[in-house]
Amino acid sequence: MVKAVGIDPGTMSMDIFGFDDERGEVIVDKAIPRDEVTRNPAVVVEELRRVQREHGRIDAIVGPCGYGMPLKRAREATDEDIALATFVTEADVRRRLKIIGLRELMVMLREAEDLNVWFTPGIVHLPTVPLRRKANRIDMGTADKLYTVALAIKDQADRLDIPYRETSLIAVEVGFAYTSAMAVEGGKVVDAMAGTAGFPSYMGMGFMDSELAYALVNSLDEMSKLSLFSGGAADLAGIDPNRVSPEEFVRMGREEGRAAEAYAMLIESIVKDVAALLPSVTPREILLSGRFTRIPEFFEDVKAALEEFFDRIGASRRPRVLKLRSRASEAKEAAEGAALIANGLVGGKYRPLVECLELERSSGDIFSNITMRGEVRRALERFRKLAL
Repeated sequence: MVKAVGIDPGTMSMDIFGFDDERGEVIVDKAIPRDEVTRNPAVVVEELRRVQREHGRIDAIVGPCGYGMPLKRAREATDEDIALATFVTEADVRRRLKIIGLRELMVMLREAEDLNVWFTPGIVHLPTVPLRRKANRIDMGTADKLYTVALAIKDQADRLDIPYRETSLIAVEVGFAYTSAMAVEGGKVVDAMAGTAGFPSYMGMGFMDSELAYALVNSLDEMSKLSLFSGGAADLAGIDPNRVSPEEFVRMGREEGRAAEAYAMLIESIVKDVAALLPSVTPREILLSGRFTRIPEFFEDVKAALEEFFDRIGASRRPRVLKLRSRASEAKEAAEGAALIANGLVGGKYRPLVECLELERSSGDIFSNITMRGEVRRALERFRKLAL
C-alpha cells in the first residue's frame, strides 16, 4: 500500500489531497485559504503532519513548487532551485506577494526530515515539449498545471479503457487568476497555452502586447508581478474579483452590459487557447477543470462555445467536451493529480503514468530557452542572478 499526498498552490486556496492505493481511501481533502498560507506557511506543514499522525507515514508528497524545477526530492533542492521556481524582484519580496509565502513553504518542506516531499517540473522543463515551442517562453504552465494533466490522462485512460500512451486530449484549467490549456498526445505533454502566456483569463490579461510592455516598463518606477494579475475579464467588467464571486460574475455576464462583454472575452479566450494547440495535437477530448468549471452555467457555456467552434471549422472528428472527474470535494483537481504523481514516484500503481510523462528526464530552468541576443540577453542574465 502506498499513501500519497499532493498539494496544489492555487491563487485563492492551497489544496491538499491524498489517498492510499490499496483501499482507494481518501486520507485528506482540504482547501486552506491562500492568504492564510502567505501569513503562516507552516500551516501546510502542520496539516501534513496531522495526516501522517492519523493515517501512518505518508510515502510521498508532491509539494507546491511554483514554476517548477527538474524532478528531485525537496531535500535535494538548492536555494537557487527554489528562487528560480518563485522568481520575483526584491521589491516584490518586500510587498510580500503570495509567491513569497510559497517560497518560504518550499524551504520548510525541504527542511522537514519527517516528510518525503518531491518538487516537480513545470511544462517548460519537460523533454516531450519540442524546443521550437519553448523558445523565449518562461510560463508554459506552472508545476501545478502538470498535476492537472496527470489527472486528465488517468481520467481518459480509465473511461476509454486505453493505455496512458494512447491518450490524446487538451486539458483546460480555468482558475481564479489564470486559464491554462495543455496539449497531450500519446500520453505526453507536447504544447501549452498557459497563464501569463495565453489568452486573457479572469484576472490576468495573458500574453501582453509588446508595445504595452514597452510602455509599462518605461512609465512605472518598478513593474511588480501584481501587474500580471490585472487586465483580465474582471477588469474589463469593472469589478473587483476579491469582492465579486465567480458565481456572481457568471450571472452578470449572462445578462447585458459591460460584464457580458467581459464574460464573452473569457469564454472566447478559452476557445482561442484550445484552437492555438490544434497544430500540435488532434484531441479525442477537451477536459475542463478549475474553479470556474464548478459553476454549471459556465461549464455549459464553454462546452457550447467549443462545440460550435469545432463545427464551424468542419473538424472531421469533433472532440468531446467533458468535465474532468475528481474524487475531491474540497480540493481542486490539480491536488489529486499531484497525489497521483506522488504515488507513481515511489512505485505505486501510478508508476506507469509518471513514466509516460517522462518526469525523470526533465531538465533546465525557466530561462533555459531564451534566444534573444546581445544586451537583452546580458540584461536577462543579470536579472536572473538578482532573482536568486
